[in-house]
Amino acid sequence: MKVLVYSAKDFEIPYLEEANKKKHKLDYIKDALSSNTAMKAVGYDAISMFSADEADFITIEKLKDFGVKYITLRSVGHDNVNLRSASRLNIRVANVPAYSPHAIAEHAVALLLAVNRKLIESNFRVSHYNFNLDNLVGFDLNKKTVGIIGTGKIGSVMSKIMNGFGCKLLGYDIEENSDLVDTYDMKYTTLVDLCNKADIISLHVPLNTETYQLINEDLIYEMKDDVILINTARGSVINTEDVIKGLKKGKIGALGIDVYENEKGVFFKDHSQHLIDDDLLLKLNAMPNVLITGHQAFLTEEALSNIAETTIYNLDCWDLKKETENELTEIN
Repeated sequence: MKVLVYSAKDFEIPYLEEANKKKHKLDYIKDALSSNTAMKAVGYDAISMFSADEADFITIEKLKDFGVKYITLRSVGHDNVNLRSASRLNIRVANVPAYSPHAIAEHAVALLLAVNRKLIESNFRVSHYNFNLDNLVGFDLNKKTVGIIGTGKIGSVMSKIMNGFGCKLLGYDIEENSDLVDTYDMKYTTLVDLCNKADIISLHVPLNTETYQLINEDLIYEMKDDVILINTARGSVINTEDVIKGLKKGKIGALGIDVYENEKGVFFKDHSQHLIDDDLLLKLNAMPNVLITGHQAFLTEEALSNIAETTIYNLDCWDLKKETENELTEIN
């Protein structure tokens, strides 16, 4: 099968090559998939797209016209693909449903520890030989209440880790995870009650109509003062303007994010030689109690290997005229 890999990153190509073992002809381009770059897929049976790519209605229509039959995502999230259009046009789409929940959850913990213990500020001071400890006070995680919003694969790992720190766990999800209740004494509750009681809130939900800007002014009002908010899910799960207001008022004590509401066109690129034209990002980046990483939570050897292997597996299935269990489209 001839495959065009959009948004190919240097760090992932060796993993894709290893998983492929020369079965499919993979061509790599750094361009992101969009309606403007869809024409590059002319002559290809399939494409592979990244989480920052866009396969909207127009792009899907163009891919169909260019002969593309398959789209394999190198991500879990698929809110950037118009699945209805793909199904209607008989383009099969599959994702990587679980590449490494440990990678994401562990990164969330890293963000939490860094903002709580003020490691970035501490490191900055020490690099300038300033060993003053003023304003570096954090708190013990032991016996603190952690609210986990979204208790699927990643949220479950996060819960297990927080339990290891001796934290009390509150959960919110459309379905309760009985294993978390039985093993880690998680208490499921309402979203408002979770916000009322949690010292730390960590987000692990997919982006959909129900979770879009879930964390907004109304919910922030319900949170405890000085709450730490962690987001490794999707940027648009939080309303950035409302969160900035919460940070300024001291309602939110610290924020750790690996995703950003307006990250498209910004993340995964080097903008160090010019000023970013994004007031919200500039405000966040200027705050001493905010830590931003550039959508790198997935960036572990294990996760990259799993992503590559599942991506190639999806292609293998389609090449053999079989349906992969990772398929997102409904095609008869």
